Amino acid sequence: MIRPVLTEIAIFLIPFAAYALFLIATRSGVFVSSSWPALLVAKLALGSLLLVAISFILLAQFSGAPPNSTYVPAHLEDGKLVHGGRK
Repeated sequence: MIRPVLTEIAIFLIPFAAYALFLIATRSGVFVSSSWPALLVAKLALGSLLLVAISFILLAQFSGAPPNSTYVPAHLEDGKLVHGGRK
């Protein structure tokens, strides 16, 4: 459960990291407050939320089992281990 949460946090931080890399590349002060005006931070946050929403939609749409499939867990059958899979 922690992996999807960490993935979404990483996706949220992508625009901020890209802007910080831009500041480093242009030799501006990354830790100077004038490099991070409130309007820019708000735009970065909105872009981050948009990326997170898109990732949630893509995750819901393209992950998981195929339609009308049933997962059968691994089990013993006639004394032999049968691997799990989808039917």
